Amino acid sequence: MSNRRLHLLSNAHLDPVWQWEWEEGAAAAVSTFRAAAEFCEEFGGYVFNHNEVILYQWVEEYEPELFRRIQQLVAEGKWHIMGGWYLQPDCNMPSGESFVRQILHGRTYFLEKFGVRPTTAINFDSFGHTRGLVQILQQAGYDSYIFMRPDSFPTLPAQDFIWEGYNGSSVMAHKVHSGYNSLLGKAGEKIEAWLAEHGDAPVSLLLWGVGNHGGGPSRVDLRRIAELQRDYAGRTEIVHSTPERYFAELAQYADQLPRYDGDLNPRFVGCYTSMIRIKQKHRQLENEWLATEKMLSAASAQGLMSYPAEELRGAVDDLLMAQFHDILPGTSIQPAEEASLRLLDHGLERIARLRARAFFALASGQAKAREKHYPVLVYNPHPYPVKGHFACEFMLEDQNWAQQFSLPVVLRDGRRIPSQPEKEHSNLNLDWRKRVVFEAELAPMSMNRFDCVMEMLESKPAPQLAEQDGRYVFQTEELRVVINSGTGLIDEYVAGGVSFLRPGACAPIVVEDNEDPWRMDVDAFPNVIGEFRLLSPEKGTAFSGVKQGLLPSVRVIEDGDVRTVIEAVLDYGDSFICQTYRLPKRGTEVEIEVRVYWNEKDAMLKLAVPTLLESPIYLGQTAYGVTELPGNRQEAVAQRWVALDSGEQALTCINNGIYGSDYADGELRLSLLRGAGYCAHPIEDRPILVQDRFLPRIDQGERKFMFWLNAGQSTPRMEAVDREATARNEQPYALSFFPSGTGQLAQPVLVLEDEVVQLAAFKQAEDGAAYIARLFEPTGRGACTVLRAPTAGLELEVELAGFEVATFRLDMTLGKIERIGLCEEPINFQKR
Repeated sequence: MSNRRLHLLSNAHLDPVWQWEWEEGAAAAVSTFRAAAEFCEEFGGYVFNHNEVILYQWVEEYEPELFRRIQQLVAEGKWHIMGGWYLQPDCNMPSGESFVRQILHGRTYFLEKFGVRPTTAINFDSFGHTRGLVQILQQAGYDSYIFMRPDSFPTLPAQDFIWEGYNGSSVMAHKVHSGYNSLLGKAGEKIEAWLAEHGDAPVSLLLWGVGNHGGGPSRVDLRRIAELQRDYAGRTEIVHSTPERYFAELAQYADQLPRYDGDLNPRFVGCYTSMIRIKQKHRQLENEWLATEKMLSAASAQGLMSYPAEELRGAVDDLLMAQFHDILPGTSIQPAEEASLRLLDHGLERIARLRARAFFALASGQAKAREKHYPVLVYNPHPYPVKGHFACEFMLEDQNWAQQFSLPVVLRDGRRIPSQPEKEHSNLNLDWRKRVVFEAELAPMSMNRFDCVMEMLESKPAPQLAEQDGRYVFQTEELRVVINSGTGLIDEYVAGGVSFLRPGACAPIVVEDNEDPWRMDVDAFPNVIGEFRLLSPEKGTAFSGVKQGLLPSVRVIEDGDVRTVIEAVLDYGDSFICQTYRLPKRGTEVEIEVRVYWNEKDAMLKLAVPTLLESPIYLGQTAYGVTELPGNRQEAVAQRWVALDSGEQALTCINNGIYGSDYADGELRLSLLRGAGYCAHPIEDRPILVQDRFLPRIDQGERKFMFWLNAGQSTPRMEAVDREATARNEQPYALSFFPSGTGQLAQPVLVLEDEVVQLAAFKQAEDGAAYIARLFEPTGRGACTVLRAPTAGLELEVELAGFEVATFRLDMTLGKIERIGLCEEPINFQKR
């Protein structure tokens, strides 16, 4: 009788998209599953393992008879549903709530179709893994995790270890050895090599099966494994197994396993920036889904509309598919990129229609507009007040052909609030279409009502800020910003009397790169090879498309009661940038828009922000957490915001769709674009790209980026940034709409009574009988809040530990709130 056991995990690594489009991926899935089913039926004791809802859905749709065979094999224990997620996503860039839905949509499907609920999560091929996954996994009922990358990770204490996450969470983890697959007919050699090196291990795990584009197991491999099982009998028991069986045995040694409490990064750092259009649309869909879901829940909870569960699920499934680890990281072929953009646009269109449905329902009960008033309704989907600048466009009741200017003035409850006209999207040079920007604080989870009236002026007010001694000096009681008219860059940023930036800040710099979208060979992009420079007035005027007179290449284009807007035009090589600064008349947050016309190859574009902070730590938002990022110029990955925190002062930077950055020696560098090839990486000493023809490059053309820079005392700044990032990404929705004056007036459905805690999600429960509110503490310090549902008369005091995620079920009819598991299961069910 052997006291050693080797668990063999047979699988087929099937990328739905990579060097092929999804249709070919579906074909490979069907044929691979068909072959695997035959082997399960033919070879006694053999177990085939596979995950990913999307592949099973394809089989269910395109070969239903095979799907029924698989259901029977699962029931017999010959086919194992492992992982249980929608697919294997990138494991750094999706939000915490996206990971929850990857699990929830997967669990719902596999429970319905197969009656199973895996307890080991697997992401074999994802390019690194955020520590934020651990709490999500544990709260979703997982006790273990299998991963492979980073391929080389010397700081990892062992192949099997306890991975510690935020809020005291932990799971057992296993790093795959020597790949998740094997060459056709070579599984036996892989097993023998493993046993020669690790034969004394009491329990071990080895993956095999033909990977990347179908194949899975083969008869040759299965026969050779049967021979090895006989040959090693009495020394090592070789068994066909599942992840759960392996970890059930490993759990006997859990108290002996080393512990690790960090991210599993970096790996393939070019993927944090490659195919930025996909990353930006991914973020846009993620943002609009979460905001719209809150609006739909608020409307349906008040009986203003029915909750469109299936329509919303379809849009979220589009997002989950786009998070696949060769789509979101930007490593697929160009046709796959184009198909993925269509997929994201499909999800965005679905969400846009649902948002409109929710908005008009929530506009119920708004008073009719007075004569000569133009109503502007702004819905705040967040359960706390949101301060900011809000913009809305509308049409005047008639064209104004007089030599006058119609100045929109914004009223709230009959009182004038700070507002200003700005250039509308339309280019009709006529006083007809209006765009108004106004400053306001929006009430929590409410429809906020504003009204515009027109004041007639001789002309549009001219900007008041003028250049002086080669500088534009913008000054308020709270903020001083100096923009150099000779460079177009920020020379001073002073907030609350403290100077935070060195001269030449927000410089678009060009760094050395190559053709590989993964960048398999490096972990950093340190070498600057150039920078964008201010255009001459002649070139700047030509680039701007202006024909009458010369424009200065740094100019004030808007100036009013809300903000001053300055733009600069720059170039480098064959590329151009129009960089716009929006400077607030109140507050310290500066909005920076970078519109890039990129036509560079083998180069990366970064935005350099040199700071005056002394020895700060570099932090970034991750999935339901905040991670400390490297300060040695290593490329880092983060989500909606990054920060430099010295302990006394902090500078924060929010973005709307980038993920890569680096920091060293006081300088933050935000990664915007690359010029890599499509789906190309080093192979031996061959050229990365063939050298006999033109080949298109990734991310050539026009791209736009938004950043929000702010600074101040460390504690209040770091407490504010997560809610600010949510408000800039999940933006309140504004629309000029003339309400009927009838119907039930919508009320705030949820309110949080604190300054920090986030409402990460607000949705209808999967069973349709209640609503789910998910809270998150984003500072790591812990917080107390009161969760109120005023329309249902519910109130609950909630205490959260640092980075804790807490999920609540709200029964609006019975007037009941209870804490439940992340996947909407009872807490006690999770802990079994």
